[in-house]
Amino acid sequence: MTTATRSDPSDVRPTAGLLRHRDFRLLWAGQAVSSVGSNVTTVALPLVAVAVLDAGTFQVAVLTAAAWLPWLLIGLPAGAWVDRLPRRPVMVICDLLCAVAFLSVPLAALLDRLTVAQLLVVALSAGAARVFFETADQVYLPVLLRPGQLPEGNAKLQATQTVSYVVGPGLAGLIAQLIGAVAALLLDALTFLLSAVFLLRIRTREPRVRPSERSRSLRRDITEGLRFVIRDPYLRVLTLFGAASNIGLTGYQAVLVVFLVRELRLEPGLVGGLVGVMSAGGIIGALLATTVARRYGTARALLIAAALTGPPALLIPLAAPGVGLAWPALGGLLIGLGVAIGNVVKGAFRQTYTPHHLLGRVTVSMHLLNYGTIPLAAVLAGAIGARYGVETAIVGMTAWLAFTPMILLVGPLRRRRDLPAAPAAS
Repeated sequence: MTTATRSDPSDVRPTAGLLRHRDFRLLWAGQAVSSVGSNVTTVALPLVAVAVLDAGTFQVAVLTAAAWLPWLLIGLPAGAWVDRLPRRPVMVICDLLCAVAFLSVPLAALLDRLTVAQLLVVALSAGAARVFFETADQVYLPVLLRPGQLPEGNAKLQATQTVSYVVGPGLAGLIAQLIGAVAALLLDALTFLLSAVFLLRIRTREPRVRPSERSRSLRRDITEGLRFVIRDPYLRVLTLFGAASNIGLTGYQAVLVVFLVRELRLEPGLVGGLVGVMSAGGIIGALLATTVARRYGTARALLIAAALTGPPALLIPLAAPGVGLAWPALGGLLIGLGVAIGNVVKGAFRQTYTPHHLLGRVTVSMHLLNYGTIPLAAVLAGAIGARYGVETAIVGMTAWLAFTPMILLVGPLRRRRDLPAAPAAS
């Protein structure tokens, strides 16, 4: 098997951390701007559907589902393809495809041809690009960094991503308030173009994939990745927990904008601001993740993160106009804190624990179930909201999320302080 080339150790001085690592800075900058754009979309696209096209609750939920459906449709083969292809060109192409998709929305609106069907196509297209981008990104980071640098690298990327959870919705709400929700998608397209420019400037060369590896059976490659996840007790329980918690997370988020606009009568600017505040805990969590893992152990850090992700969700249905908005803000802050800590620890663990030649397939195998539940949860929440009311949908989904941390108590995590460095079979 081909072994990944690493960056020259001289690229990073031990006392300087990754801030002196040129190629990591470029990757970091590219992810930062594209993450802001993606999180503009999470608010702007539903606002376009609700405010411009007068879409119903179920239609808005289906929009959320469409963005995640590609994980179910093409997730497994995407992982095998990424393990056969150079990752940076894959990421650049995905950025350019997203830019084109989001540019089509304001163009269609300008021509008075915009429909909910087009929004669904845009969501599906961007979702498909995201499958390839995120899988390639997970495999590409260990090419740039040494194993000991991965926790810091993941923490920085996660911190930036969670900052985008605050900045993106806030920008979307502000732009929608000032010049309309459709205009916010222009900003989204620009961020993906900037991300492509940053990625193209990276100098580190990836190892070439041998022809013998490309000629392997695609089905065999997919099966190998799935088998590794299913048989490993740590990856298996983390995958199940991720899938279950994403049902609750996505469920309430899929109808949250509808709830805030139609039930609480909030202005678009306030909607974006509140969603941004609810996500702010992720910034703190990403900054604290490595400290929590070092002090309490990586396995215990995952249990702490799960406890923060679950029960605080029960605060979100308490939302009410005025001071009552403090409840969803606090609940969202704590959830974001837990999700960020868990993502940093889990991401670094998967990248160092999994054999590199399997990393793309293992990553996408875990994401298949983790992200595959998201479109189902969005459709379920939309159906409940359409039939019984949006508030009922949010209550049901947050109650589910509150109990998901118990899944981690079934696996081996509760008996360990730290996660293992390699599979037992090694």
